[in-house]
Amino acid sequence: MLSLLSLTGISVLVVCFHVLELLLDDAAMPRGIQEAPLGKVSFSVFGSFGAAMQVILIFYLMISSVVGFYSSPLFIRLLPEQHDTTMTKIIGNCVSLLVLSSALPVLSRTLGITRFDLLGDFGRFDWLGNFYIVFLYNMLFAGLTTLCLVKKFTWAVQAELIRAFGLHKLPLPVTRSQQPSKLS
Repeated sequence: MLSLLSLTGISVLVVCFHVLELLLDDAAMPRGIQEAPLGKVSFSVFGSFGAAMQVILIFYLMISSVVGFYSSPLFIRLLPEQHDTTMTKIIGNCVSLLVLSSALPVLSRTLGITRFDLLGDFGRFDWLGNFYIVFLYNMLFAGLTTLCLVKKFTWAVQAELIRAFGLHKLPLPVTRSQQPSKLS
């Protein structure tokens, strides 16, 4: 759990740093690198450690994208079942994983996690040169990821504090929602 928290925090920090780069320097736009021979130009400011961190963050983005895809209410029925998966589900899973894996280089370039072109012209899309789209995409990623972190960890801490102080036993006027509370 701590590794997930740290990887998510690091990815948000990298994206926030990329947003600052976007605001201050036009060269931070995720366009393709022209004439950058391999080994002559460093793709990471922090050298080997930065390159290893980029690889770890890209794998984290890949895994979190797949988990998020299969957790969404629209695609939860596509989840394979042991000894009971139809050929249509298998084909749907293959197509879904192909689309997710094809979008990963563009995602990592747009978020500023890496500047490396992964065997293709992923940095040559026209919309990657549009400042407003890239800036909004980075801000949405940073904002929504931070919101998820705050929601996940502060609600757990809040529930434990309420239990520790015995506040869950107090008769407080609370409007009931459709779902039962987890505190009782």
